[in-house]
Formats: sequence, C-alpha cells, structure tokens
Amino acid sequence: MTTNSKDRALRERARAVIPGGMYGHESVALLPEDFPQFFSRGEGARIWDADGNEYVDYMCAFGPNLLGYRNPAVEEAASAQAAMGDTLTGPSEAMVTLAEDLVSMISHAAWAMFCKNGSDATSMAMVLARAHSGRRKILVAQGAYHGASPWNTPNPKGTLPEDRAHILYFRYDDLDSLRDAFREADGDVAGVFATPFRHEVFEDQFLPSAEFARGARQLCDDADALLIVDEVRAGFRLARDASWSLLGVEPDLTTWGKVLGNGYPISALLGCEKLRASASSIYVTGSFWFSAVPMAAAVATLAVVRTSDYLERMIARAEEMRKGIAAQADAHGFGIRQTGPAQMPQIFFADDPDMRIGYFWAAAAVRRGVYLHPYHNMFATSALTEADIAKTLAATDEAFAELKRAWANIPPQPNPAVLARIKAKALLSPR
Repeated sequence: MTTNSKDRALRERARAVIPGGMYGHESVALLPEDFPQFFSRGEGARIWDADGNEYVDYMCAFGPNLLGYRNPAVEEAASAQAAMGDTLTGPSEAMVTLAEDLVSMISHAAWAMFCKNGSDATSMAMVLARAHSGRRKILVAQGAYHGASPWNTPNPKGTLPEDRAHILYFRYDDLDSLRDAFREADGDVAGVFATPFRHEVFEDQFLPSAEFARGARQLCDDADALLIVDEVRAGFRLARDASWSLLGVEPDLTTWGKVLGNGYPISALLGCEKLRASASSIYVTGSFWFSAVPMAAAVATLAVVRTSDYLERMIARAEEMRKGIAAQADAHGFGIRQTGPAQMPQIFFADDPDMRIGYFWAAAAVRRGVYLHPYHNMFATSALTEADIAKTLAATDEAFAELKRAWANIPPQPNPAVLARIKAKALLSPR
C-alpha cells in the first residue's frame, strides 16, 4: 500500500509560497488525489515520489526521458563538462559539435540555434518566419499546442487580443481548411505551424495523411511561406530524422526540445539554407541558452540516437504494452481506444463522456506502481525492460478488475476544471 504523507506535506508548504501550490503542465490539479505532485529521483524507466513509492513511468517527465533517467553515457558527458564549467561568458566547443551533429542527422537542416524550452523554439521560429518574409500571418491548427507564450497559450488570461491578432487557424489534417486559411490571409502568410501528428490533451490522437503533409508543403511553396514542423513533443520518437521525413516531406524549420538532452534543459531551432541570412538577422538570446552542460548531454544523447537500436527497442516494448492492454480490456469487457503511435500512447474508454472511467482506471494503476495518465498522451522510453512491461501489465490487469467491481458505483467526474476542459475540447474537435 502506498503512502503519501510527505507529498501532502510538501503540497501544503508549496501552497504558502507558490501561487496555487504548483503551476503549468506538471501540476496535478486536474488529476485524482492518487497522483503524487513531488518526486525524489528517477532511474531508467522508473521514478520514485517524495514518499519513496516506485512507479514504472509512462510520462517520462512529459517527454524528455528518451533513453532512460540517468542514462550512463549522457550523465558521464554532463558530469565531465560540469567539472570544467557550465554557464560561462561564452559557449563551449560542445555548441559547435552539437550543431554539426544535428545538421548531419536532420535532412532539411543546414544550421541550428539553441535555447531552453519548446516555447522558446516555437516563438523563435515565428519571429524568423516574419523576419524572412516581411509578412505577418501565422497559420496554426485549431487547438494545437505550441507552447505557453501569449500567442499560443491554452489559457489566455493575462494576454491581449493583439497577441493573436495575426494568428489564423485551420483544421489539422484538412487540406481544404488550410487552403481557406491561406485565402483569408490574402498573401500575408509568413509561416504554417504543424505538429508531426495530432497529439492534444483530452482527445484522440491521429496521424496526418501524406496528402495533407505534402499539400501543406505545396501550399507553402506556392505562397513563398515557411513550413514549420514542431518536433518538441514527438522528436526522435518517430524517426531519427524529422518526423515528416516518413511522409516524404521536408519542412523549412523544425523546433526541438524535451528529448534533445535526455532531460537536460535545451531546445533548438533547425532551418534550411535559404533561411541562414534571416536567422542571422534576428535578436534572440537568454542568460542560460548557451550553457555547456546541456549541450554536452545533447551531444551524448544524439550519439546514442545515431548508433543504437533505441528506437526499435522502444517501439517494440510500447507495442507489447499496447497489445497487452487491448487484450485485458477485451477480457474484462471494456471498450477502449488506443490512439497515436504506440510509443506515444493515448488511452480513452468508450462511453465515458466525463472521463470518470478513465480517471478511475489510471488512478488504480498508479496505486499499483504504474504511472499512466488519463488525459495527456504518454511516452515510452527506450529504457523500458521486459520486467517493466510485465509489472505494467500486471498492474493494468488488476486495475481493470478493480474497475469492473466498482463500475456501478463510480461517481461522476468531481473536478469542474476537468469538465470545463472536456467541454472546450468538444467544441474544438477536429473530427
């Protein structure tokens, strides 16, 4: 039986000195009480919360854990650089090496620029698109998440209409809708943002058609606008190149983050040759953007990406988990939807409009030491072992059994914020 006394005490302390006790995407405000807020350490595919409870972790720090927490090769590189220095008056050699590695690996890239978070990279891409074209309009899929900056944050409190005055929206994977957005812009399109696949919270995921991806490329070419693929969430989990390389499409810009340093704070903007001069013309910077330790960690991470079977192992383990959960759901008599790539899974229950069933099942798995998420896409790590998958499937099977016993007595979704998010997503549903 898990305990959470230390986590509760930390939450109480946090409420006194941190607005709301926690903020942002790692807040558990929309999750059941069984989900811990504070963690003490991670190793491989597992994490331990503040009370010492151990979990097989399918959130991977919301994506950054690609190769396993505390991957030995990454940690060795980071430690060696830390012994020499991190944030200095200028960058280390690692910055040049990292840029060289990315340019050699990502087929569309001729150059790289570095920052810290996904929001940094996507906002820098927007600035560059406008600087290059001299135009204003940015086209973004309805409901798509590209970071927490005012032009795209899902919570517009504190922002102004002017922050989004030149953002136009289209339906993801709908080429006619994208054409309509181009027409509405009337020749003023600087760039089009797209994610590798549809991976938003509180809704099913789906891959774009090749027709859409190639059509978006053609529309951008015809309008002399930039195609920007946001790889922050999906990068290196679908391919060793940019994700739309699988569809035969090369973007002009890609934004990267999360996995780039296997958890060390670094993100990147990569671009094609024709944008080199424009990239040199904009002013973007940050006090910690040039820190050497994350860059050394990223160099080591990319070496593993290039030289190991990390991707194939990750996909194989993820597909094993997906098949096992599907069989369990069927055996227990539940209808579920598992959408998106297996290595970035999303699981919803059929006939669960307020998500009470999915919430109950995920919480039951958490109590059994498997950290699943009821509304956000999850992430696999290449560090998953056969033992991790076995523990996962044992926990999910027991969670299905508990759900079946409690089915008739599960109360309605009690969290009004969750209900509000479900309602808002239903109004924006792309399909």
